[in-house]
Amino acid sequence: MLKLVWLVPVLPLAGFLLNFVFGRTLKLSERTVSVIGCGTVLVSLIVTIGAFAEYAFSYAGANGNAPFVAHYFTWLPGGLAHYTLGKQYGSLSNFNIEWGYQIDQLSLVMMLIVTFVGFWIHIFSVGYMHGDGGYYRFFAYLNLFMFSMLLLVMGSNFLIMFIGWEGVGLCSYLLIGYYFNRQEAGDASKKAFIVNRIGDFGFALAVMGIFATFGTLEFKEVAHLSAQYGVEHLWQFGLMSWLALGLFIGATGKSAQIPLYIWLPDAMAGPTPVSALIHAATMVTAGVFMVTRTNFIFQRSVTMMLVVAIIGCMTAFVAATIAITQTDIKKVLAYSTVSQLGYMFMGAGVGAFIAAIFHVFTHAFFKAQLFLGSGSVIHAMHHEQEMPRMGGLARYLPATYKTMLCGWLAICGILPLAGFWSKDAILGSAFATEVFGGGKVLWFIGLGTAAMTAFYMTRLMALTFWGEERFRKIHAGGEADEAHAAAVDHGAPHDALRQSAGDRPFHAPGEHVGAVDVTDRPAALGIKHAHFAEPHESPRSMTLPLVVLAFFSVVAGFVGIPGAKLNLIEHWLKPVIVDVHQPAAEPALLDAGHEGAAAQKPEAAGPDAMEYLLMLASLLVAIGGIMLGRFFYVKRPSLPRLWAERLGPLYKLSVNKWYWDYLLDVKGVEAGKAVDNALWRVDQTVVDGGVNGAGWLTRLWSFLSGLFDKYVVDLAVNATGWFTRAGSVILRSFQTGFWQNYALLFTVGLFIILLLYERSAISEVVRSFTGK
Repeated sequence: MLKLVWLVPVLPLAGFLLNFVFGRTLKLSERTVSVIGCGTVLVSLIVTIGAFAEYAFSYAGANGNAPFVAHYFTWLPGGLAHYTLGKQYGSLSNFNIEWGYQIDQLSLVMMLIVTFVGFWIHIFSVGYMHGDGGYYRFFAYLNLFMFSMLLLVMGSNFLIMFIGWEGVGLCSYLLIGYYFNRQEAGDASKKAFIVNRIGDFGFALAVMGIFATFGTLEFKEVAHLSAQYGVEHLWQFGLMSWLALGLFIGATGKSAQIPLYIWLPDAMAGPTPVSALIHAATMVTAGVFMVTRTNFIFQRSVTMMLVVAIIGCMTAFVAATIAITQTDIKKVLAYSTVSQLGYMFMGAGVGAFIAAIFHVFTHAFFKAQLFLGSGSVIHAMHHEQEMPRMGGLARYLPATYKTMLCGWLAICGILPLAGFWSKDAILGSAFATEVFGGGKVLWFIGLGTAAMTAFYMTRLMALTFWGEERFRKIHAGGEADEAHAAAVDHGAPHDALRQSAGDRPFHAPGEHVGAVDVTDRPAALGIKHAHFAEPHESPRSMTLPLVVLAFFSVVAGFVGIPGAKLNLIEHWLKPVIVDVHQPAAEPALLDAGHEGAAAQKPEAAGPDAMEYLLMLASLLVAIGGIMLGRFFYVKRPSLPRLWAERLGPLYKLSVNKWYWDYLLDVKGVEAGKAVDNALWRVDQTVVDGGVNGAGWLTRLWSFLSGLFDKYVVDLAVNATGWFTRAGSVILRSFQTGFWQNYALLFTVGLFIILLLYERSAISEVVRSFTGK
């Protein structure tokens, strides 16, 4: 199957082309569209499982855990290029980019996550999106995302990863803005696109820097060549630190870390299956995957490891505090996702890359289950997303409720569900890290975040499934249904007064759950429409994926039980983690696929007493958070309002999302506008003023020059001509051609000369005659 891995990304791409090109032109039925969309992903899953089995049981053992690298053709024959950074500065390298895939332990884990979870989300979408006008378009976009994500995790070099990286960003934009006739969805998609471009700029610079340093973009070769560089200790910031910084900037954008996390909660404007697939289970974990893939760079910068850990810890804590006060069920899960991603980066930062990927693995199951479960709730409530309008849904949605119980306990970290093992692995690694000092501080903050996670997820379950059936008193549904709100514009019956956030799977106009109230417009207008006093369970196409994902939310963690023999995922992923303390003079070991000496270290004997104590502490805070949440929202539902008043400033800080959205979305945008306006004024007054002033001065000078030319230069030239003409008239009177005239002129001239020379004698003669 390894030779057929090229089919894994190609099949979803084929599904995209078929549905996108022919879905509308041939008016393909929903059944045909869903068969194409789901079938291509299913075959990709089968090939992935086959490749996994062949690599694990055959190829890895025969080739010393070396990655299977398949190059298919030369994609970019760039020719010779100079090293401009690093130890090979000034030398020549061959810039030829091969189109190829690298199949190893890390890429196989991610391929399984993407294809398996993606397949069940496709199945869920069949029922969820039933009746939607853009059904073919939705499945086409999902397939395109699958292609891009698989390209990202399978690529053998940084440039193919970057193509997949940008591809999932494009798909995120398309799917968040799927309801393009809604301003909220359009704004959210643009926000996600722009924020991710900030991170992608850093990633692109890092890719350029990697080639300038190593002369290649192939992961295997860069991992080998990076052994030439030593570890840059804390507060040293050399070349490896700069490369790691660029890569991490890209990761903060794609994986929604501080300060670039603000796009992910707004991305809930897309359909719920999109939230489950792209913004919970797969795409947002791309940053964690990239950091783990490039661990040979990050581990050579202790400063950047500290930065990654601190940013991850801060993100986990801040997002958890915000989730506590959210009332939209999808927004709670969105901030929960941001928080869990923070855990993953904290794990990577303290050197526990395997624990970070382990949490990616388990999180994909329970978070996809929770998102799809919330979609089932929204579907049952006729598109209501506000939890205060729900309550008591457990008896109406038994399948959704029981499966969400599994996801809830898993994310809370209750033994023995999946979330307990992966989260505890990260917290334990933070406590014991030797990469830098202060790991116990990170552990303490992470432990507090775990307690908050259990609290706000219990709050979600309580407001949604337990307690009073508030939808019987409060008008629920309808107002949160964009499809119905849009129907008003076309004159269709509708009972909504406003358009709100959420999904819009098909329901007849006018449906909503709960009691009729004065805002019921069809009733006021006498229009026949339907009311549903009770919510309804979702169809089997939606509940079956919930059951499957709930099952893995329970058992997926068993692959990472601490201990020498039981921790399967640690043994599996160990060969891809470089030991930066290995001497550089062992290239044979690197070529064999052991990219570090970690695989040669003695096996641990199993958890010690301290590890058991840390596990117990993690379990106790999770139970404490659950009990506190149940006490607040089930036993004493009046307490939340009371404590909100007591903790006024802190409550406002949480409700206003630490004002981070306000600072960036409002003040940041306003500051950007102010800068833009200032630059515009500079352009208008200085640049344009200079250009326009130069033009005005040119026109003035040309006017004055024209006057000078006309009345000075031309006058002088014309006067010369006039004098010449006047002189010629005089001279013509003398130049007659008759000798008699010339003799006369000669005589007159001579007479005048005599008068001039003999004027004194003539004067004497005159005086003698006159007596004077």
